[in-house]
Amino acid sequence: MIGAATEPVDALVIGEALVDVVDDGTSTTEHPGGSPANVALGLGRRGLDVALLTDLGRDARGSRIVRHLERSGVRVLGGSFSDRPTSSATATMREDGSASYLFDVQWNPGAAPLAVAPALVHTGSIGAFLSPGRATVLAHLDRLDARLVTFDPNIRPALLGTHAETFADFEELASRADVVKMSDEDAEWLYPRLSPSEVGERVQALGPRLVVITLGADGALLVAQGIAVSVAAAAVSVTDTIGAGDTYMSSLIADLLAADRPLDRSTVERLGIRAAGAAAITVSRAGADLPWATDLATAALPSFDAIGGRAPAVAHP
Repeated sequence: MIGAATEPVDALVIGEALVDVVDDGTSTTEHPGGSPANVALGLGRRGLDVALLTDLGRDARGSRIVRHLERSGVRVLGGSFSDRPTSSATATMREDGSASYLFDVQWNPGAAPLAVAPALVHTGSIGAFLSPGRATVLAHLDRLDARLVTFDPNIRPALLGTHAETFADFEELASRADVVKMSDEDAEWLYPRLSPSEVGERVQALGPRLVVITLGADGALLVAQGIAVSVAAAAVSVTDTIGAGDTYMSSLIADLLAADRPLDRSTVERLGIRAAGAAAITVSRAGADLPWATDLATAALPSFDAIGGRAPAVAHP
């Protein structure tokens, strides 16, 4: 692979894709899922050229996930397949629309150098912590010369080691990232004695240009150099919260690639408003049904320039 030609892409996502088994108390259904795969799907639906490195089985579930992603413009890279079964996560819905999870997950993506040259690399969730794949994620980050690196820890305690081990792994990856997004639950688990604003300052001190902490119905806190902006959540009737954080992340990624400007207060606030608006679309629908470019175009969000001036490559079917 050394010296092999590489193809420019807008974004490369490295992380798990799996089957979400959703138990709503009356029935059980299966849907393609996994936080990084959802982020890739959200980017593809916005018209970005996006590739995904993941870990899928050569089985019916894996094939269904690939078809689901490809329909939204995501290219699943060849190093993503093995003879292991495709991973799954069983989500049991609570009365408020949130979910608890039970995982059957393996994570060991291909380690060979990749034939893509991304402007941005995103990683996170199970793929950022679970061995042996974590070492592969770090190796790819070392090899790739991306303009931006984004990271969403999406902490799943049931799959992690001790707090001390996970905390060290988190801070190592956060120090390599330009953008870190985390939920208030992530922040509380990682930094139990700190407020969200203190967590934002602590994580930004590791090196990221932007740290975002989502606060559920209370909106989000966005911290950049010398700037802290609170953005309210968009008012919407919540069907469920599956995919909300991934929608927020994909919005940040797309807008940061599009804007390519200093993170002043106005820009940071606009990033947060647009991400909140995109997430509101997702929570108003069942499952991780992330918005398409056409959905966002009708949502009356403050605009950023289109990436490269292109029209979206993928339209809502």
